[in-house]
Amino acid sequence: MFAPGEGPAPDPAGSHHERRIRSFQPRRSRVTAGQAEALLKRWPDWGLDIDGRSVLDLDAMFGGRPVVLEIGFGMGEATAQMAADDPDTGILAVDVHTPGQGNLLGLADRHGLDNVRVANGDAIILLREMLAPDALAGVRVYFPDPWPKKRHHKRRLIQPEFLTLAATRMRPGAVLHCATDWEPYAEQMLEVLGAHPGFENTAADGGFAPRPAFRPLTRFEGQGLDKGHRVHDLLFRRK
Repeated sequence: MFAPGEGPAPDPAGSHHERRIRSFQPRRSRVTAGQAEALLKRWPDWGLDIDGRSVLDLDAMFGGRPVVLEIGFGMGEATAQMAADDPDTGILAVDVHTPGQGNLLGLADRHGLDNVRVANGDAIILLREMLAPDALAGVRVYFPDPWPKKRHHKRRLIQPEFLTLAATRMRPGAVLHCATDWEPYAEQMLEVLGAHPGFENTAADGGFAPRPAFRPLTRFEGQGLDKGHRVHDLLFRRK
């Protein structure tokens, strides 16, 4: 089913969409035997390519559950934990990292998590071309690439244009939840979200929020905390 890369194509939308600055870089690191097995076994039922050619029927895909979009899930451990803790919510998890896609599918398969779907490709195309208005009960962006060099700040995902697009696909009251351990990016997120007319801060003081219990403490996050990093959560409600 898959090409020599042992997984879905890195750019399934191809050239029929415009060229633009992207917030991610496809990574094709080595896929383990277990990850490859999970991809072959579960991709036909639980995986999808973001090709931008049709609008997804989320009700059919998730059995009528409310659906949260997670953009960038790494190796998928936190995603699998959230899916197990909340089986009545569907998680549409997007990434371009083939080993992570295989790992999350393997976790979902082993633990019977039928409320997870793995999407491969560009989340912007997914939001713009493949989701209906007000389709999402929430959006999660945990530890996105901070693009720390100033000349790369334009590549950061949390920008006014992204928020405007996301707001059109989120139902009123849906929550956009971001988390980062990169202080300058956290400050930018707070500024951009606070200024956007489509969202309101759920934190009473207008600042950062405590980590909610439903967001697991990941191994990566724990290592950062051990090094003295400070993690910031932002929870903004779609008006």
